[in-house]
Amino acid sequence: MLVDGVLTREEKRLVIKLASALNLEEDEPSKIYEAIRTGKAIKGGEPITLAGAKNIYTKVFEIAIVNASLSRDEFRVLAHLRDIFQIDDEEHENIEAELREIVKEKFEDPNVIDKMLGTLRDSVSLVGDLFDVVRKKSTDGAKK
Repeated sequence: MLVDGVLTREEKRLVIKLASALNLEEDEPSKIYEAIRTGKAIKGGEPITLAGAKNIYTKVFEIAIVNASLSRDEFRVLAHLRDIFQIDDEEHENIEAELREIVKEKFEDPNVIDKMLGTLRDSVSLVGDLFDVVRKKSTDGAKK
């Protein structure tokens, strides 16, 4: 989120949801932000299980698609989380299916559902493309 030096409003929404999904204390996100900004190491944290990673990714993905127009920054965040949490295409499709059901349950207006599901469908290919780019960069970086 900080690679371009700007934390957009959309990225802030995702940071808030990510912090909540990670059960961070109120002051922890600002400490982490400062550590990233200054390049200092930070201690603490607990390992995340694969099931926990899937749950966190799903929560952040849901917040991203609730916004009718996803920004490229939001897609990058999702692709990065997908890479870190090792969520492959099949698992991503399962999460998409879960989110489709969540959207249908939360919204009765078919226009809202259609718009959000359209955004979700569009997001799948873009997140997949970005994930492939992130994966390629990781592989290329490992060779250097």
